[in-house]
Amino acid sequence: MRQIADVARRVNATRLTVVRGLQDPRLPEGSQFANCVELLKRCCDVVEPRELVMVLEPLNRKTDHPGVFLCESPQAYAICESVNRPSCKILFDIDHQQITEGNLIPNLDQCWPHIACLQYGDNPGRHEPGTGEINDSNVFRHIANKGHDGIIGMEHGNSRSRIEGEWAVIDAYRAVDSENARM
Repeated sequence: MRQIADVARRVNATRLTVVRGLQDPRLPEGSQFANCVELLKRCCDVVEPRELVMVLEPLNRKTDHPGVFLCESPQAYAICESVNRPSCKILFDIDHQQITEGNLIPNLDQCWPHIACLQYGDNPGRHEPGTGEINDSNVFRHIANKGHDGIIGMEHGNSRSRIEGEWAVIDAYRAVDSENARM
């Protein structure tokens, strides 16, 4: 963690994405949770003096990351509450959380005090807004109404190829932004 934190500072990063890894079938889940919390507290001792924030990313087990330990936003919230340090927060990836748990708006609300980073990809397919089942306008409007004025990472591919796909992405975000501006 010291080496990673030093590199992050050299490149002016402010966030470090942390993925917990796989579940250990030999250990009870409660023991794994406690071990995770203890390790993250020690990592906070390293990153806080460097003014960095670790963001825990719950990943979905259902389609992309079978066996991963951290997969639900309430679980990430519980970890952050237990670590209880300003340098341990949540990366809320809308695509992963739609696959894992749905119920995006209530889960955003529950986790909001610990969310330091948002990522977007529509589901299924992990493409731009309007290509899947997520009600993008409602989710983005809710995030804006919560007071979020930071970046939402566009962690998705294009639903179409070449320049047509690039314009589709731009048009999709313009459409969502225009709807939010009218509300």
